[in-house]
Amino acid sequence: MTAEGGMEAVRRVADLRARIAGWRAQGETVGLVPTMGGLHEGHLSLVRASLAAAGRTVVTLFVNPAQFGEGEDFDDYPRDEAADAAMLAELGVHLLFAPEGDEIYPEGHVTRVSVPGIGDCLEGEFRPGFFTGVATMVTKLLIQAMPDLAFFGEKDYQQLRVITRMARDLDIPTEIRGEATVREDDGLALSSRNVYLGPRERGVAPALYRVIGAVAAALAEGAGAAERAAWGTAELVAAGFDRVDYVAVRDALTLEPVETPDRPARVLAAAWLGRTRLIDNVAV
Repeated sequence: MTAEGGMEAVRRVADLRARIAGWRAQGETVGLVPTMGGLHEGHLSLVRASLAAAGRTVVTLFVNPAQFGEGEDFDDYPRDEAADAAMLAELGVHLLFAPEGDEIYPEGHVTRVSVPGIGDCLEGEFRPGFFTGVATMVTKLLIQAMPDLAFFGEKDYQQLRVITRMARDLDIPTEIRGEATVREDDGLALSSRNVYLGPRERGVAPALYRVIGAVAAALAEGAGAAERAAWGTAELVAAGFDRVDYVAVRDALTLEPVETPDRPARVLAAAWLGRTRLIDNVAV
């Protein structure tokens, strides 16, 4: 692939490894930022974190079919590789890895990585197979690049916990770092899928953050989790959400249910506006 500014771009795993081996020979540290493209400020905040912490930064761009279920938006998922590459080059990214599908999943590929328990609840319940697709893809990227650090956003909090557990359990020598959620001025968490929101839906969407924030505040004052989660669900419906998959209070590390937050906890939620499924979370 043609380099963008000072950034090189490759599509083959062999080329990715060759570039990283050259950096290693020079004593460089390597940061990795996995993405599916459709880049926004949330992604770019991860890139900046990697650039600040590591000598060299690799960003991956691959819309992973293994994490999309039947009837989901794989074909419609936002794709603009040229625009994404331009943003990354402007930030000073050193290497873009943008493989084709058969480079990641060659013919006959059958191995999958699953993370039972922490990957079966919440998103795992409503999107069966999702975290197996995520864990398989991220495992492959970590093995392909063997970075010192890898950066993921807390907006996808359960994903962060699944990847952290997976890397620990498989002895992958990469430090997994979570970075704070980036939001619009009205509180809506940035997401590539926000482009699906129509004007009415965009007006309703900030209620998700507002409601889970209120749930977290009540819990901090001693309210019970089940009662506040039920209240949050009703509030989201009243605000105009079409369907609420869950409002849940979970242990911040294990994602096991919590009734009273006597340890670090998280309020997590997923709800629908039209065709758009929004997820968000806040700390208690």
